[in-house]
This record gives sequence, structure tokens and C-alpha cells, in this order.
Amino acid sequence: MEDNTKKDSLRNLLLEKRDNTSFDLLKIASQKMQKKLKKIYAFKNAKKIGVYYPIQSEIFTQDIIQELISDGKDVFLPKVTGEEMEFRKIRDFSSLEKGRFDIMEPKDDCPTDNNLDVILVPTVGISPDGVRLGYGHGFYDRFLVGSNATTIALTLEKQIVKNIPKSDHDVTIDWIVTEDRFFQTQK
Repeated sequence: MEDNTKKDSLRNLLLEKRDNTSFDLLKIASQKMQKKLKKIYAFKNAKKIGVYYPIQSEIFTQDIIQELISDGKDVFLPKVTGEEMEFRKIRDFSSLEKGRFDIMEPKDDCPTDNNLDVILVPTVGISPDGVRLGYGHGFYDRFLVGSNATTIALTLEKQIVKNIPKSDHDVTIDWIVTEDRFFQTQK
């Protein structure tokens, strides 16, 4: 229980920090991350890529999604079904609608495929060794337990924290991409 209290207060602090980032700065940081992603072999060579649609002050992924579709990659976005999450293929942004938590999700007629090569994971905070702090609902951790996909966190440099309490169910992330650098975690 103490870990959850620590995680909650850290989550609130990091969200406040991220929410105080200007739109222009987020846009510039997102563009820099998009360029850095292409330097990661697993991302560059992936055929099927899972991407999240951003909410609030998350890193903007719309340009990444558009570029992947233009490059002929198969792009999948998460859809929450009950307590689980699955990835569904989209053709373009018209394949999306508002879903649970008011997040843009693939429509019901989009085909499901959870066997992805790479997944970009939304992140509130992360430690250099890949312990990720999300929103606390556990959807990504539950999904990633059964996945062999390479995971990449897109996050602002200021969201990297030396230590994040790790729970048994937390899945560590393979790569971290910020506006300044990208690196493989020391799992």
C-alpha cells in the first residue's frame, strides 16, 4: 500500500510538471522525438506499430501516426474493452472515435491484432532503468505482460525520475525517447 501512496504522489507531481509545459514546447519536443524514433532499429524496421493518441499534455503522436500510415506501416491504437486493452488497426484518423476516458480509440469495425512489433507507451514518468509510471489503471501493464513487442516510452526529459517504486505487475520499458536523447534501458 505504501508503494501506491508513493506512486500517487509522484504521479501527481509529475503530471503537474508536465501540464505546466507550454503547447509550443510540447510540439517542438514531439517533433524532436519523432526524428529520434527513426534512429531506433526496432522502430525503423517494424511493420506493425502500436501508438497511443495523446490526451492533455502527453507527447503529440498525431504526426508520427500520419507518417507511419504514409510509409505503409500497419498502425494500431489501443481500445479499452472492460478491464483489458487491445490494439486495433486504423486506416487514418477517420477510423477513430471518442472512447472510454474520452480518449480517441479505433472504431469497433477496426480489425484487432495484438501481435505487434513495437508499441509506443504513454508515460507520466519513467526511471532510467525502464520502470514506468502511468495513470494507475494498469491497462498497459496487463497488456504488455503477454506481448513480445519492443516498448518505447516517449517522455519529456524532466519526466525521468531516478527512482519509481516498482510493483510486481509493472512491466519495464525497453527504450526511452526524450527531446534531448534516446537510450535503451538497463533492464
